[in-house]
Amino acid sequence: MSEAAPRSSLPGMPSRRRIGAEILLVLGLSLGASAVYSVVAIVERVTRTEALGDQTATINRPLSARPTFDLIYQFLGIFFDLVPVALVCFLLWQTTRPHLSRLGIDLRRPGRDALQGVGLALLVGIPGIGVYLAGRALGLTVTVVPTALDTYWWTVPILLLSALRAGVTEEVIVVGYLFARLRDLGWGTWTIILSTSVLRGSYHLYQGFGAFVGNVAMGILFGWLYSRYGRLLPLVIAHTVIDAAIFVGYPWAAATFPTLLG
Repeated sequence: MSEAAPRSSLPGMPSRRRIGAEILLVLGLSLGASAVYSVVAIVERVTRTEALGDQTATINRPLSARPTFDLIYQFLGIFFDLVPVALVCFLLWQTTRPHLSRLGIDLRRPGRDALQGVGLALLVGIPGIGVYLAGRALGLTVTVVPTALDTYWWTVPILLLSALRAGVTEEVIVVGYLFARLRDLGWGTWTIILSTSVLRGSYHLYQGFGAFVGNVAMGILFGWLYSRYGRLLPLVIAHTVIDAAIFVGYPWAAATFPTLLG
């Protein structure tokens, strides 16, 4: 689509004001709210007497001391976090096939998308470990405390579902949806890439400034790939694999190499 002819100017398309309001509502129900909480969290952290590098952030924390209710709460949290994804799919659904082409989603080449996603996960994940360790060494990143893998029989399946939730939610909303809607407003490609990358980094600020920098870099790479190839599934797969390695692999690594990652 030409940047000189935004879709909002075409007959039958929502007005610019309506698209802007829609974007604010979608973000307010999803990752925009997470970004606001995360910004407040980092302000609270840096104003403590304790140094940022001496603080911790627990990922996938228990939601109840009772195992059955913890499982229920975890599952409900994953389910309702995916509702904004369903919303943007509804908003950008097209009557012609592929129905979600505006989100860069189709199933024409699942095998190739999967291979590209795994390769991208390795490309991003390995340097990401270095960014985390560098942030810890510089005191710019908090210590990430993982969930123990042997807590309950359902812990690992829930962690894998959480990884899928993160991959789907972030890539569909931050890349697929925002790229489509910001193009409708006539934004340029690199303006979209940089703004969505800053958003991606901002909702990871609760982990410290190292996580912000690493996720902005990841957002720039993902945004550039999407702007060039227009395919979202490899990004979703890559993100899911990265988070699965963090949620499941990191607890093992932290227990095995506590001095290195602690």
